[in-house]
Amino acid sequence: VGTDSHTPMVNGLGVLGWGVGGIEAEAAMLGQPISMLVPPVVGLRLTGELPEGTTATDLVLTVVQLLRSHGVVGKFVECYGPGVAQVPLENRATIGNMSPEYGSTVTIFPIDAETLRYLRLTGRPDEVCALVEAYAKEQGLWHDETAEPSYSERIELDLSTVEPSIAGPSRPQDRVPLRRSKAMFADALVRSLPDGAAAAGADPAAARAEVH
Repeated sequence: VGTDSHTPMVNGLGVLGWGVGGIEAEAAMLGQPISMLVPPVVGLRLTGELPEGTTATDLVLTVVQLLRSHGVVGKFVECYGPGVAQVPLENRATIGNMSPEYGSTVTIFPIDAETLRYLRLTGRPDEVCALVEAYAKEQGLWHDETAEPSYSERIELDLSTVEPSIAGPSRPQDRVPLRRSKAMFADALVRSLPDGAAAAGADPAAARAEVH
């Protein structure tokens, strides 16, 4: 456990971790246990692969929108399925980092070849990498893209449907498809006008047309 929202980034490596409050963190540092109810676990099945040119931002905003609409507050989310191998560690860590934005405690990825790539990249010796792989496989923690684990709930995301997106206009978890950004910017601008502007006779439709 850690003390800020960046802690869930380790879930991209298959390390279970999440942010806690100051009192819980101090208790853990003093050797006291942290108690919690066993949470529901939502299985996020990934299929397909990202279209060429899409970025981590596009993927993360899509995942955030999907999970917020499903409702994952206080739950664990575990990614599985054949699409996992198509998500690089950088994107996995970014998805984990956004867990607080859609309310889940963690969004964890399984241990797989991407985990070993990180270990080698950060200077871990070959014997350590081999031990991690052997242990994960022996314990049933190694990613099997054909497996269908038992989850409390399941949702699915086809990575091929991810499209270029931007965040906003006011909250980082909101997704604006790039192809609709002009129209959505105009609507957001009109909604941001003070009430006095409308009272003075401002026409929202005219204002929107003026922005266009």
